[in-house]
Amino acid sequence: MNEQAAQKYDRPGSPLEVLVAFGKLGVSCFGGPIAHIGYFRDEFVVRRRWLDEHTYADLVALCQFLPGPASSQVGFSIGLMRGGYLGGLAAWTAFTLPSAIALILFAYGANALQGPIGTGLLHGLKLVAVAIVAQAVWGMARTLAPDRERASIAVIAALIILFSTASIAQIGAIALGGVAGLWFCRATPSAATGQGHLSIPVSRSIGLLALAAFFLLLGGLPVLWTLSHSQGVALFDAFYRSGALVFGGGHVVLPLLREATVAPGWVSDDVFLTGYGAAQAVPGPLFTFAAYLGAVMKPSPHGVAGAIIS
Repeated sequence: MNEQAAQKYDRPGSPLEVLVAFGKLGVSCFGGPIAHIGYFRDEFVVRRRWLDEHTYADLVALCQFLPGPASSQVGFSIGLMRGGYLGGLAAWTAFTLPSAIALILFAYGANALQGPIGTGLLHGLKLVAVAIVAQAVWGMARTLAPDRERASIAVIAALIILFSTASIAQIGAIALGGVAGLWFCRATPSAATGQGHLSIPVSRSIGLLALAAFFLLLGGLPVLWTLSHSQGVALFDAFYRSGALVFGGGHVVLPLLREATVAPGWVSDDVFLTGYGAAQAVPGPLFTFAAYLGAVMKPSPHGVAGAIIS
C-alpha cells in the first residue's frame, strides 16, 4: 500500500458520519451475523474505504474469537476506529436501535409473522441472506486466500466449523489457523500483500478497566442477586451471562437465552419461538431478540423497562 492510500484509510471521521452510515445499515441489514459481516465489508471496505481488506479480516477474526455478538462487535470496532469512543457508541446505537425498537413494538402485539404469509416472508429473507453471505465469502476469499497455502487453511477451518456445532470449534479453528499461518505463511504480510494495520484508539488503562468490569459483572451479579433477591438483578444477570459466555454469534446464544428465560417460567416456548421468528424478519443484530424477551416477561420488570435491562 502506498503512502497516499494508507493516509486515506487512516483518515479519522466524525461520530455523525459513523451514525449516518450505520443508521442506513441498521434499517437494511437482514440475514443474521454472517450476512452483516458481508454488508460491513461492502459498505466500509469496498465502497467507503474506511479500512482495507486485511485490516477488516483481522478485525473479524478478533471479534469471532471474543465472546458476545460478533457482528455487533465488528460494527462497534469500525465506529471506534473511525470516530473514537463517540464513533463506537454511534455505530452501536445506529445499528442496534432500529431492530430493538421493532421487536419491542412486536412484543406489544404486532403478531404479523404467523401464518403462511409470515412463513413465506421469513423464507425469502433467508434466501437473500444466503446470496449476501456467498458474495461476501467469495470477495474476501479472492483477496485473502490467493495461494494454495492460505486457501488450504481457509478450507480446513470451514470444514471444522461445518461439521461441529460446538462454539469451542470456532475458537479451535481460529487457533489452528493462527498456528498454520505462522508455519506456512512466513512472508511479511505488509510487504507481500499491502496489508494495512489494525489500529483501535483504546489506551491500555481503558482496556484493563473494561476487562475488569467484564469479570466484575460476571462474578458480582449472582452475588448481588443472592443478597437482594431482586427480579431486576436476576433479569440483568441472566441476559448478561448469556451474552458474556457465548461464542459464535447470535444464533449460538439462542439455547442460552431459552435456558435463561423459558426454564424459570418467565416466557413460554411458544412466545419464545414467536419472538425468534420476528427477530429473523427485522434488520440489525439478532441479539436484539433480548429486547423482545425483556418486554414480554411475566414477572416485573417487563415492557420497555424489561427491554432496556435485557
